[in-house]
Amino acid sequence: QVQLVESGGGLVQAGGSLRLSCAVSGRTFSRYKMGWFRQTPGKEREFVAAIVWSSAATYYADSVKGRFTISRDNAKNVVYLQMNSLKPEDTAVYYCAADRADWSPALEAEYDYWGQGTQVTVSS
Repeated sequence: QVQLVESGGGLVQAGGSLRLSCAVSGRTFSRYKMGWFRQTPGKEREFVAAIVWSSAATYYADSVKGRFTISRDNAKNVVYLQMNSLKPEDTAVYYCAADRADWSPALEAEYDYWGQGTQVTVSS
């Protein structure tokens, strides 16, 4: 069973930075596609960023491109989301997700494993 635990959320002022971490259990972390999604009350969960294992290619939602960076440390079984130039509209619960299938990195339905989420609040 794969387990994901997010950390690093919190309260930050607009323009500030946060780094989210997602620790993943399992011996084959290096062969998992990893993604970050976020959700605000009353809205559907939306794609933020993803990194595939086959090529280490990264993908970003247009709303975060140039501000957020996803990376992974296969030796530590951790995936990160560095968030810079944060805006109030980035406020959400952020979820880490994993899947062995390396395609469709932006589709929520293509991820089998999810963390419990971490709250990010950006004040104006």
